[in-house]
Amino acid sequence: QVRLAESGGGLVQEGGSLRLSCAVSRRTFSGNAMGWFRQAPGKAREFIAAINWSGADTFHADSVKGRFTISRDNAKNTVYLQMNSLKPEDTAVYYCAARTSIYYTSRANNYNYWGQGTQVTVSS
Repeated sequence: QVRLAESGGGLVQEGGSLRLSCAVSRRTFSGNAMGWFRQAPGKAREFIAAINWSGADTFHADSVKGRFTISRDNAKNTVYLQMNSLKPEDTAVYYCAARTSIYYTSRANNYNYWGQGTQVTVSS
């Protein structure tokens, strides 16, 4: 059983920063590509960023490019999402996801495991 646990969400003012963490309970974490998604009330789940198994290759959605950065520490079985210059439209529940492949994808349906999510609220 693979479990993902997000942390680091909260309330922040516009222009502020947050760092989300996702701890993965899997000894073969380095074999998993990882992704971050978000879902705002009344909206579909949106792809944010993804990273391959080694961390050498990343991909960010245009909506967050230059503001958010995905990274991972395989020694700690953890993936991170550094969020800078936050905007009110970034308010959402943020989810991390893992897939049983070393290659990332932006398609939510291609991820096998999901965390419970962490709320991020950006006030104006």
